[in-house]
Amino acid sequence: MTDRPPLARPAGMGDDDAELMATARTLLDTVYREGRHEVVAALRLSDESIVTGVHVDGSARRSAVCAEGVAAGNAIAQGAAVVAGVSVLRRPGGTEHVIEPCGVCAELLSDYWPDARVWVTEGDETVPSTFAELLPAKRRRGHW
Repeated sequence: MTDRPPLARPAGMGDDDAELMATARTLLDTVYREGRHEVVAALRLSDESIVTGVHVDGSARRSAVCAEGVAAGNAIAQGAAVVAGVSVLRRPGGTEHVIEPCGVCAELLSDYWPDARVWVTEGDETVPSTFAELLPAKRRRGHW
């Protein structure tokens, strides 16, 4: 999809995180399928590499897997800590939005990398946060 509407770079987003957003959008161009693969997560690791994950929806709701969970598994397999993440949703009409991880994924990501930066959209603004800040009442677990 080359005629996609522009997704503006949020104010204050550095080049590294803009690269994550661009990586997610590029992968969405390849894998997007309405109702099946509508979200891509891109995570930057402490070794500066990027891993991605694609939302995989199944006919049974419990079989769906979030992009952030897939990306987290890829990060763990690579053996480096996550330092930043961006998730992008493409709606059926073609508009794209930076989104925060769902509650389950926020729980998972904050278990492993509570201090990693994540971009979330609040109202009309996309702002940085941390995985831990997504769940303010969460108890921190010991290192895995």
